[in-house]
Amino acid sequence: MNGIHDMGGMQDFGPVTPEKSEPVFHAPWERRAFGLWIAVPGDWSINADRFEKELIPPADYLRMSYYEKIIVGIEELSIKNHLITRQELATGKVSTPKPPAMEVLKAAEVPAMIAKGYRSRRDAVVKARFAIGQPVRARNDHPTGHTRLPRYARGKLGTVDSDYGVFVFADSDAQGLGERPQHVYSVRFAARELWGPAASPRDSVYINLWDDHLEPV
Repeated sequence: MNGIHDMGGMQDFGPVTPEKSEPVFHAPWERRAFGLWIAVPGDWSINADRFEKELIPPADYLRMSYYEKIIVGIEELSIKNHLITRQELATGKVSTPKPPAMEVLKAAEVPAMIAKGYRSRRDAVVKARFAIGQPVRARNDHPTGHTRLPRYARGKLGTVDSDYGVFVFADSDAQGLGERPQHVYSVRFAARELWGPAASPRDSVYINLWDDHLEPV
């Protein structure tokens, strides 16, 4: 979707200024927010989690820190997936019984769970639509749902640099529309193709894109 989260190429936001020796957590509540993000037993994918953060109103999105967005994502997904109600969230008190078989993540299980990660590569045999070295164009689509195709690259010409293999299609997985596994490519875009003649002719941007993001030239 077109939203404030897709900030690549936007003007007037100033330079990126990394914090020197930035800690992982600036405050104890951030550590707890991260813990909740790992431990909440929701039946949703990381792509759905990203999409939920993209639905945050623009003014709030710009105001919030990284971990505040994580909390909002957990809250909204937990409500939509019937883990909690808005009343329970507001009062902090359980108002409806929870299934007794609900799995609870134990502290001793956390290291193995984090090490396992989220595997999005699939072993499905899917024919690649594009070949390395082939010129392609990023589709000029403006979907209302989640997409991993950045706005600044839409409609632009690039070249397939490498083929990573078959992965879950994040755009459909985020909305519960199925995994639709397909090839993911690293596509090289000349900086001038993206930003115009003022960009350096020596620079390029490499973007990971799925089959459904691209069309032949």
